[in-house]
Amino acid sequence: MFPATNHRCNQAGAILEPVPSFREVYDTHFSFVWRAVANRGVPRAALDDVVQEVFLVVHRKLPEFEGRSSIRTWLSGIVRRAVADHLKKRGNQLLARDELEDFPADKDEPSVVLEKRAAIQLVEELLSKMSEAQREVFVLYEPEQLTTREIAELTAVNENTVQTRLKAARQVFQQGAARHRAVLARKDSDGTGSLRPAPSRNHS
Repeated sequence: MFPATNHRCNQAGAILEPVPSFREVYDTHFSFVWRAVANRGVPRAALDDVVQEVFLVVHRKLPEFEGRSSIRTWLSGIVRRAVADHLKKRGNQLLARDELEDFPADKDEPSVVLEKRAAIQLVEELLSKMSEAQREVFVLYEPEQLTTREIAELTAVNENTVQTRLKAARQVFQQGAARHRAVLARKDSDGTGSLRPAPSRNHS
């Protein structure tokens, strides 16, 4: 039986936000968790298993959730550990560039499929040029849509450090995207490297 929503109090006796039920977390955040696992390079064939493992941990740990961080930050921490555990298993590795060719075409036209593969390869290439710390912050901020404050809580560094790493990562991405656009321009094609607006120093 899934844990039901219940309220908590802090040491001063003030009522805090209620703990969501497992069903609420699953229904609200499944897409977020799936994207978070995929964005960390887990191959498509292993996505379902890793996502399932994340929610098994959520189901087990949810009664211990104290609300000191947002649910998304808490989930991101579980995703990080689940992906790390997956990689520790013999034979598992992050998605390699040549594996991208194995992605099914679904119902897209061949030209669309090629464009998608090219975009994935470009992102993989640009991410590979970032340091590990820059790459983690970039992935958490861009595709996973965490705030810099949430990233600071998750990675246990101060927010200014997060913003510095994000700025450096965005510079790597934007410079690489600009070079890619220049190549496409010579072929009379259009390409973009659009990112979310840069956070202010007071971003929260």
